[in-house]
Amino acid sequence: MIISHTQQSNFLQAMSEFLTPVRQIYTNSNPSDGDSVLPRSTGGRKESQALFKGGSPEEALEALRAQPDFDALLTVLKYLQRRTNDTADFDIRTPSSLNAQIVHVLVTEIVPNYWPVLQDTPDRRDVNLMLACLRSLPGINATLAYLRSLIRATKSASKDLKHSHLLYNIAYISDLLSNLLDEDGVLANIWKHIASLKDPVHIRPLRNEFLSLLTSGKIISVAAEAEDICRQAGRSIKDLWVADNKRYIIWLAHNLVHWTKTEDSEDGLKLCSELSARAMRLGHSETLVRELFNNLLLRDATGKGYFVKLVNSYPPADQRKALLLLLKLLSDNCLDAVEHGEATEEYPTIWGAVSVLRSIITGSDSQRESLVTWLTSASGAGIGQGYGVRRAAVAALADQKDSISQVLEKSLGQFGEQLYIKHSPILQQEAHAQVLLLSAGYVQRIAPMKLTILLRSSAYLNAISNRLAVSQSRARFLGMVVGEALSGLVHANDTKLNFQMDETSTEEANWYKSLVHVNDQAGPLDPLRASFTSSQTQIQTQAQTEPRHSPQPTTSKKKRTPIPPVKVQPKTGFIIEEVEDDEDDGGKEDPDLIPYAKPDSDAEDSDDDPTLINRDKPKAPVYIRDLISFIRDTDNYDKQKVALATAPALIRRKASYGTEVSSHAEELASLLIGLPDKFNLDEFDSLRLQGMIAVVVAQPKKMAPWFAKTFFDGDYSLSQRASILVVLGLSGREIAGFDVSEYASAAHFPSKALPSKVEKHYLQPASESNRLQAGANLKALPPNALDSLARSLSQMFLAPMAAEAADAVTGPDALKLSSFTSRLQQQQQPGGGVMVAKSTVRSKAKASGTRSIPNTTASVISSSFFFPLSSRFQVAMRSSASKILFQPYLLALYLKTLAVLIHAAGPSTIALPQMTAELWDLLLSVRGRCLGSGSGIGDEAEGRGDMAVTHAVLLALAALLDVNEDNVRELCERQGRQVVETMEWVGAVFENTRGSGGNAAASNEENSVKMLAAGILIRLREAVDKYQAVLMGDLIGFT
Repeated sequence: MIISHTQQSNFLQAMSEFLTPVRQIYTNSNPSDGDSVLPRSTGGRKESQALFKGGSPEEALEALRAQPDFDALLTVLKYLQRRTNDTADFDIRTPSSLNAQIVHVLVTEIVPNYWPVLQDTPDRRDVNLMLACLRSLPGINATLAYLRSLIRATKSASKDLKHSHLLYNIAYISDLLSNLLDEDGVLANIWKHIASLKDPVHIRPLRNEFLSLLTSGKIISVAAEAEDICRQAGRSIKDLWVADNKRYIIWLAHNLVHWTKTEDSEDGLKLCSELSARAMRLGHSETLVRELFNNLLLRDATGKGYFVKLVNSYPPADQRKALLLLLKLLSDNCLDAVEHGEATEEYPTIWGAVSVLRSIITGSDSQRESLVTWLTSASGAGIGQGYGVRRAAVAALADQKDSISQVLEKSLGQFGEQLYIKHSPILQQEAHAQVLLLSAGYVQRIAPMKLTILLRSSAYLNAISNRLAVSQSRARFLGMVVGEALSGLVHANDTKLNFQMDETSTEEANWYKSLVHVNDQAGPLDPLRASFTSSQTQIQTQAQTEPRHSPQPTTSKKKRTPIPPVKVQPKTGFIIEEVEDDEDDGGKEDPDLIPYAKPDSDAEDSDDDPTLINRDKPKAPVYIRDLISFIRDTDNYDKQKVALATAPALIRRKASYGTEVSSHAEELASLLIGLPDKFNLDEFDSLRLQGMIAVVVAQPKKMAPWFAKTFFDGDYSLSQRASILVVLGLSGREIAGFDVSEYASAAHFPSKALPSKVEKHYLQPASESNRLQAGANLKALPPNALDSLARSLSQMFLAPMAAEAADAVTGPDALKLSSFTSRLQQQQQPGGGVMVAKSTVRSKAKASGTRSIPNTTASVISSSFFFPLSSRFQVAMRSSASKILFQPYLLALYLKTLAVLIHAAGPSTIALPQMTAELWDLLLSVRGRCLGSGSGIGDEAEGRGDMAVTHAVLLALAALLDVNEDNVRELCERQGRQVVETMEWVGAVFENTRGSGGNAAASNEENSVKMLAAGILIRLREAVDKYQAVLMGDLIGFT
């Protein structure tokens, strides 16, 4: 058979691809050793090229291209480093054609072959030679370019990459990139070399390229793509930190701190400022500001000056962003710990924060205006945060007469606006009231006549009058407190304003009135340093508290230990004689002897090797601190299992005894939120939820607002945020008395309960109906427990209307004598299963003379659960968290949580009008995410999400109307515009929803949406028909 030349070339090409070498390894073993089996290959390398004499950079380039051995490579690298440091005519860090060729050969040929060998030296001397030659702007660019080309080649390759040389090269070049940047002084050294160039024409493009390289995200994106390719191929890259955006920002901040401290020129400081301003747009801007604040401003007085100069050199928009991040940083780490004690108490932490803020705004008009805007804007003043940050911000402006007067005038004007009072969240109004009182106190000390004139103006009179005219009790309370406090500053005791009401004499009212006497000054930064040091120490100890254990879930390998010698018991006077069975029995057993049952098999003891069985299993923790240590040890299967099973009952048991739970509540909650399921434990989600619910039930006033803040501000995934919402909803229902957890009975101490034999003589067993009502048989909550509650709420809302409709179909009421008689008999029977009308219940309660008990749980749910969740929503809509919050599933769950909470608060809540107003405004603001709004129409998945949001909005409206069932007239008077607007929107949803067809899941969801829309329409139309005269004023201006 004759083979043509073309076929032969194709065959050779295929064989060359098939026999592609995995990698080439060069060793530096001595050829004179007798143990050497494989001699060094010298083929293909000229002898003159193998011996490098160090004559010129061109000779070094030729030596590198000639595939040098390891010793020759080290000689070349030493020559390049020596010429760079000693002479001025050659510098490999300077961009040129010759240097570009040398760098290209080093990156594309030398590093893939010699990188593992270079890292073998214990002192990293050899690898540091390579890094010194490539740690420059051309070296980093060449590394990124080659890594990008390898990624493209990997994507175009069709064969398996698991053993491909491309995969090894990607791993080596990625490791090279991380090592090139892994140093705090890298940026300063690179810029120092660029600035040393004599020609300004060359410096300007290099400066722009330097900024673009570090702040465009190219390094992070390329490294992350390389890491993903290696992970998919089954090869992980060790510690590739440049692929992590947060770690990259931390590295960049450390380099900026080092660079700022060592930079003397103005151009260098300006470049640092521009680099840090651009770095804030890469994400994790809070991390960047925290690192700069902790390592520059808190370090010493010199660092404080550098930080102020750095931040005030930003563009105006970035200056405002940095100031807001700094306020949030101070609030989260230092000022939130300031409790609502005596407002006039001197807090050194607040004085330190005043010093920080005053140093930022001094000499910068834009920063001063930004701080004034933050204090007086409709979404500012640190809503949901402690009053310490507002106290520090107002005190920072106290020495600026015009600025503090501007804060007072704007705050007073906004405080009395009717639209602001009606539509702003109550937490927002409380924050602005605190700013108003604090600024009034400083103005009284600086310019008392200005405050006197302001209190005689119409702004003050209208503010108090508008506050007293509203129906929300909390808004009226703020108006009375502010009126009395401001009047007390100007008028005498006999002429000052005094409402003489119990509300203005409470402890909270006195605290608000004392804000006008606060006089904070700038103080030292030592308290801030202590706060940040303690927080950093706590973070480090959380990762280092427990030692790392083997990830094996049930067994752990142990070394064989010698068997201890058996102790011989001393002889006593008794003689033990062994009696053997008679042979005549024939091996028969006595029929009267009952054999023992076989022990249950234990899967953990079924190992063939007895040394692998873990006999030292942890015992259940009895203290909260031990429970925290168990939860932190995420690599120990036994501790994780015991901690999850013990946490709900232990937290509830310790809630009322001592300060264990209150002292570690936040730490415990943060650990439970971020706890991963490494071992696929049974009922992991349920037990974790029950643990978090126990924390909230134990400390509702402290932990419910903390969970609400964590939902919006925490760095958590969608599933973790969803678990926070479920915890808030279920714990709110348990506090309101709707549910009783199965862990509640196990939480009581034995000393508080009678023995079972004695208890039966004093306590009667509960009936079946009482047990069902109390919820004592409540099982562990499934993951969709909140959805189940939402379905039950919708059924409760629709059930009366369905009964009325069925009753109307059966005929006229005159023909229903038999049914009426039967219902009357059922109502007269004790323990009947038919619900009595609400009017009958009220009449019986009045007749029996039952003493009314104040509903304290409703106030807890409104102030600690509902308002922190609803008030933060408007702030989150204007921040970067809005993308996460508007994810359809999470938004639907958020609205269902608010519906569950307002239903749990009940119709007797004092703050129900304010809760109704905030929830209704919030629901109308998210209509754009609902069905028929035009968002997500083309995408099937997003269409389902819009359907889920629509169902959640309708469910919240149903819960809102249900709790306001007895206050329909007041609802039409206060929320007339919302009633009409909601009725039109719900009617459009009802008409545009099919309600049948399609797959089963979509059909059921559409049916539930259509039924809820129909029920809400019936309720709203009944209200409109009955109270048309009340609504006429709002209908005139409605379009």
